[in-house]
Amino acid sequence: MNIVDTITAIATASAMLVNVLGFTAVKPHTLAQHEMSLENRYPEKSVNDVFKDNILLTITYMKEKTPNAHTVNWGDVEKPFAYEFTLKPQETFAFHDDVLSDYKGKVTRTTNAHFNAQEGFKTDGYLFGDGVCHLASLFYWTAKDAGLIAKAPTNHDFHEIPDIPKEYGVAILNVPGQESSNAAQNLYITNTREKPVVFRFDYDGKKLKLTASAIENIQ
Repeated sequence: MNIVDTITAIATASAMLVNVLGFTAVKPHTLAQHEMSLENRYPEKSVNDVFKDNILLTITYMKEKTPNAHTVNWGDVEKPFAYEFTLKPQETFAFHDDVLSDYKGKVTRTTNAHFNAQEGFKTDGYLFGDGVCHLASLFYWTAKDAGLIAKAPTNHDFHEIPDIPKEYGVAILNVPGQESSNAAQNLYITNTREKPVVFRFDYDGKKLKLTASAIENIQ
């Protein structure tokens, strides 16, 4: 390994990317960080496990992996992981792809999921995808605390979401043929900062943590 490779490896391990030629370091500055346990999504364990698996499967789709009901490897989905994605300035994330008219043509990233049986999502007997509202709520809470523009048209005030303050509860719906209702039960996050913002998930097997960080240059 040459010296450039060595420097790059060290920088990556320390969460700092180094531009060797320009002698400019790029480092993340934490804007907000929140977490929730995936062990207390619902008092009954069998239902809780459905919520947990649907949350983790949504993040699997965010990684641009495309399993389906016949190919989901739950052993892989449930493993601890770290995953991050970046929103550039003025880019918008939506939780799913049925969006309000104000966001038509402006969304650059979604979860890539539709929370249905065909995609491998589970049901506790009520509806497929139970639990994804919890993930959206963690997103909303973190984005708002990070100072980003975040819009959740429909609050999840019909049911408590453990570990999430009530005002950050988000209702999510994605049912074929109900675009208007779906768009109103979505989450929209726009990076209005001058620098890119990184959203990073860390899952240790029990708790899911989400960190929003701004990318800053230092000489």
